[in-house]
Amino acid sequence: MSISPYLTTTLESKEDADYNKICEEHKHLIETVPKGNGWSMQHLYNYNGFWLHPNSIKNNLLLHAYFKSQPTDIFLASFMKSGTTWLKALMFSTINRHRYTFSDHPLHHHGPHATFPYIDIETYPAISDFTHLPAPRMFATHYPRTLLSPCITSCKFVYVCRDPKDVLVSKWHFMSNHRSKDLPPFSLDEAFELFCQGISDYGPFWEHVLSYWRASLETPDKILFLKYEEMKKQPEVVLRKLAVFMGKPFTAEELEKRVVEKIVELCSFEILSNLEVNKKGVQKFGKFLEVENRHYFRKGEIGDWKNYLSEEMKQRIDGITNEKLKGSGLILGVSSP
Repeated sequence: MSISPYLTTTLESKEDADYNKICEEHKHLIETVPKGNGWSMQHLYNYNGFWLHPNSIKNNLLLHAYFKSQPTDIFLASFMKSGTTWLKALMFSTINRHRYTFSDHPLHHHGPHATFPYIDIETYPAISDFTHLPAPRMFATHYPRTLLSPCITSCKFVYVCRDPKDVLVSKWHFMSNHRSKDLPPFSLDEAFELFCQGISDYGPFWEHVLSYWRASLETPDKILFLKYEEMKKQPEVVLRKLAVFMGKPFTAEELEKRVVEKIVELCSFEILSNLEVNKKGVQKFGKFLEVENRHYFRKGEIGDWKNYLSEEMKQRIDGITNEKLKGSGLILGVSSP
């Protein structure tokens, strides 16, 4: 039975009307919510307690309106510069280890961010149709959990966090590389002060981490909470845990063939950062954003903050971290007081 042209036109008209309504809501929000100094652009806007790029606010509205999850979906979530690139490579390689050989793997020809969609920047109508992806579909996001719709939070999540001091330094480098040429250079002192105030893309950092940490305590079968530092120290152990969580545990035969070690090596900073695609390639996000892959591979070290932050800066961030995480059971980047 064919669909009536009238019905098709009516549906399209309704979708256009709904989209226009979201655009109007977004415009109103940008005009009314608090704004602060941005890192890569002039301003960030406080939307429901978190500081976002205006396009990220619009996209969040679109996600709530159009994104349809599937029960088998898996989301990688993180605060920016917490180990997203590495974890994305590990997740993709683990889920798809039966589809590709190590000698001619997609990661040899594509940056990790090309492996599965980053939903924060997808534009309408693409955001409404991911039916072409094989199950389990994987998506990445930097949104805090409280800004995601129930249909998304009902899915499985892998969350990675990192010492906020290393996050600050890495984020400052990354955002400085993408700062608007119309703005003056962005000093580390400026970034430090804004970070401590909670003003950075997807910040405050501590509230972002806690949104996933608390949920992981409530539903540990739905959220695997990882620390970057633990991943660096015991990558094989973490990868085996990751595989079990995603429903793809390694078999005895795979363990005997050292498949875990091979995936860890394939996805290592040393291997990925030296591939031609990650030296000269460019990753497109949505219609408007392009990032050179090399900017995702700076150092990947634990404790690089020591090369940039003074003792006074360290003490201030550690103090904020202790205060924000007090009573949560989470220890991050500092010893418990």
